[in-house]
Amino acid sequence: MASNVPPTPRGSFPRYLEHLSGSGKAIGVLTSGGDAQGMNAAVRAVVRMGIYVGAKVYFIYEGYQGMVDGGSNIVEAKWESVSSILQVGGTIIGSARCKAFHTREGRLQAAGNLVQWGITNLCVIGGDGSLTGANIFRKEWSELLEELAKNGKISEEAVTKYSYLNVVGMVGSIDNDFCGTDMTIGTDSALHRIMEVIDAIMTTAQSHQRTFVLEVMGRHCGYLALVSALACGADWVFLPESPPEEGWEENMCVKLSENRARKKRLNIIIVAEGAIDTQNQPISSEKIKDLVVKQLGFDTRVTILGHVQRGGTPSAFDRILASRMGVEAVVALLEATPETPACVVSLSGNQAVRLPLVECVQMTQDVQKAMDERRFKDAVRLRGRSFEGNLNIYKRLAIKLPDDQITKSNCNVAVINVGAPAAGMNAAVRSAVRVGIADGHKMLAIYDGFDGFAKGQIKEIGWSDVGGWTGQGGSILGTKRALPGKFLEEIAEQIRAHSINALLIIGGFEAYLGLLELSAAREKYEELCIPMVMVPATVSNNVPGSDFSIGSDTALNTITDTCDRIKQSASGTKRRVFIIETMGGYCGYLANMGGLAAGADAAYIFEEPFDIRDLQSNVEHLTEKMKTSIQRGLVLRNESCSENYTTDFIYQLYSEEGKGVFDCRKNVLGHMQQGGVPSPFDRNFGTKISARAMQWITTKLKESYGKGKKCVSDDCICVLGISKRNVLFQPVADLKKETDFEHRIPKEQWWLKLRPLMKILAKYKASFDVSDSGQLEAVQDQNTQGEPAAI
Repeated sequence: MASNVPPTPRGSFPRYLEHLSGSGKAIGVLTSGGDAQGMNAAVRAVVRMGIYVGAKVYFIYEGYQGMVDGGSNIVEAKWESVSSILQVGGTIIGSARCKAFHTREGRLQAAGNLVQWGITNLCVIGGDGSLTGANIFRKEWSELLEELAKNGKISEEAVTKYSYLNVVGMVGSIDNDFCGTDMTIGTDSALHRIMEVIDAIMTTAQSHQRTFVLEVMGRHCGYLALVSALACGADWVFLPESPPEEGWEENMCVKLSENRARKKRLNIIIVAEGAIDTQNQPISSEKIKDLVVKQLGFDTRVTILGHVQRGGTPSAFDRILASRMGVEAVVALLEATPETPACVVSLSGNQAVRLPLVECVQMTQDVQKAMDERRFKDAVRLRGRSFEGNLNIYKRLAIKLPDDQITKSNCNVAVINVGAPAAGMNAAVRSAVRVGIADGHKMLAIYDGFDGFAKGQIKEIGWSDVGGWTGQGGSILGTKRALPGKFLEEIAEQIRAHSINALLIIGGFEAYLGLLELSAAREKYEELCIPMVMVPATVSNNVPGSDFSIGSDTALNTITDTCDRIKQSASGTKRRVFIIETMGGYCGYLANMGGLAAGADAAYIFEEPFDIRDLQSNVEHLTEKMKTSIQRGLVLRNESCSENYTTDFIYQLYSEEGKGVFDCRKNVLGHMQQGGVPSPFDRNFGTKISARAMQWITTKLKESYGKGKKCVSDDCICVLGISKRNVLFQPVADLKKETDFEHRIPKEQWWLKLRPLMKILAKYKASFDVSDSGQLEAVQDQNTQGEPAAI
């Protein structure tokens, strides 16, 4: 089992949390501006991490208003103060607009209140306005203290003792309108609300052949509108950053008419609340409705989602994001010096980074300035590579060019699903088919995996055939776990019979193994010497070469939602511990990340061996916990974490050892983790990564087709994945050395670095490596906007 110990953290000299102490320090945490789901997770992480390192942490209620008013608005937080808030939307410490803080007099009063409590470290969770205010406050701090001393409000000793203020920001905004971070806290949850409404509307709209106009939030940023349009396959979208071209009214009506002529029963138009035309005049949802009714006579309805988007429980993504940011914010405050500029904790790929607050705010304001000056191309570019990429992919997938405008490649590209079903597979197939057709290829669908491939279950698939696929779970093409090894001759024959020039495989570890088998058979079967690329799609997230797989986010949300319900079921029952078994094979991703998102007390995984002493320690920990006001426990167990310490064994052990203190219940979540409609992340991720795969295929075909070349090099058979901040096409042959084939997992997994974070937030001692953080990075390198960053 020694080989399963987590890999050594990156860097020759990793820095650990033990070297950082919060003793004698006081941290104030506040939420400001509009609320966003996940803010409570951030508050929880700041409080618990602060207490963990020995600092005092204070709630500042009602944002800057509470800081100005002082008194009962500033309260020391205890560990239990943030119990059971992970699943709660909004912010438990309140948020308010504060005019007083805009004045020097208000800031003077706020400084006096902070000094009274010895608070010289401030963690601000809010938008760009809130963070800008915090930075002004930090710059004025020493002058404010001198003025307070001069007025006799504080002593000269206090001026010396509290001579500087450290500020770290976290961006909480559902609009994702802050430059420098891939995702702001609350954005993913808002997309969940939007997609829930769209999925519900699509059923009623199809019943009545209706056109629906949906207005989503985004006064200055069209991210929510753009990504929701991409995720549901909307027919038209209106954004502040990219107004429609002149004559859009006629073009849109022609598109809607064509849809109706093709017997499409549903038209969806999404409009951001801040949508404008090229003259900066607003385009309202009512204006669009009136246009459709007047020009086409279609039955049209308007739905304005409003504050529904801000409400509800935060998604698993937002809980994990906010927890990581909160911990990083505390580490940043501990490492800060008087010379350290105010920074923002941001997400880049799968890494938390720190960026200069002033530069981020300036770039965010530059976007608005570009829009005001009608430099819309600049506005899109300033939003970042991913925003621009989202817009380009949406245009390619939403509008089919006439056949006479598409240059035919005379190439046939096949798409196949392999392995267990994963939510988002259908979105990936839709994207591949439409991008392939736009590139001039003939697209072929292979049904029922390699088994169906060998039997010739292959049909041409067209643009309209994949309409409405983004929101459907499972695999419409059908998928099986069978590997191609025993069908190689038949598969080679089918490739020859259908003149297949390239193959896109969407699937999990079986797809990876299948790709290896096809690669090894190229010497024997020249038909296999074609470009092949695999897109990872599995709930287990265990494919080498990629940090993320399509479907794992949906499964994670299912686990998190179920844990919320299970914990709620014990709200009237004192002292109960739940043992939950998750899927994942030998990969502990779902158990570990689910534990972080649900606030678990422990998560048992294969990658971190445990024994009876660890189990006993966990029981003792829970016994102590039951003596506090938090009288519920949650333990997750990966299905293959141990051959002998089964879910039943752990349940019986906990039940026996906890007798008289707490009772136990167990749940095996099973295949519900593979089902359900895909999450916005998986729809978006599947759409974008599959589009990138098709672009790679088109490039490879241009290099070889017509030149009589066969693809015999290793770089013609690749796995497409996300690694840290990059999109990588890695030859499958190169990934063999990175694979633990016996246990079907990569030898190194990035998420293991987050394991101590879950333990710390559950009040265990853990060695947390901070070697990946601690340096301010250039904002321009992080300006990506939209996860995963690199797509």
